[in-house]
Amino acid sequence: MNIRLLAIGKTDNKSLQTLIDDYTKRLSFYVKFDLEVILDIKNVKNLSEAQQKEKEGELILSKLAATDQLILLDENGTTCSSVGFSDYLQKKMNAGIKTLVFVIGGPYGFSEEIYKKAQGKISLSAMTFSHQMVRLFVIEQIYRGFTILRNEPYHHQ
Repeated sequence: MNIRLLAIGKTDNKSLQTLIDDYTKRLSFYVKFDLEVILDIKNVKNLSEAQQKEKEGELILSKLAATDQLILLDENGTTCSSVGFSDYLQKKMNAGIKTLVFVIGGPYGFSEEIYKKAQGKISLSAMTFSHQMVRLFVIEQIYRGFTILRNEPYHHQ
């Protein structure tokens, strides 16, 4: 299985980017993983929230293949523990999914078209985090999930 993380907007914090790069490298020992950044939309001041979500949705859809399974990182999604998330990853691998795509939306969330296309929604927390930090959290949790599946000592319970 391949895992992709799509995220709107670049990370301008060098410390966060260093950590993202570190966990991306660690994750490469377990699974083919790609982080793809979709550049911010220009002239958003001239767009309503709905228009911005629509444009971001079009960009997200343009990055998907027909066989990709789309999972949204959404505040209204299902929450789970790290062990529960590792079970989720195992079930996806057992199902024979070729590419699992997690998406971090823009500041206003996702368009209706993206919600219709998605096969699931996951919430990292009831709290709100910056989009830049969410990238790190998601990649770290995917890494943690694979270490749990391999019974490696990274995760403590």
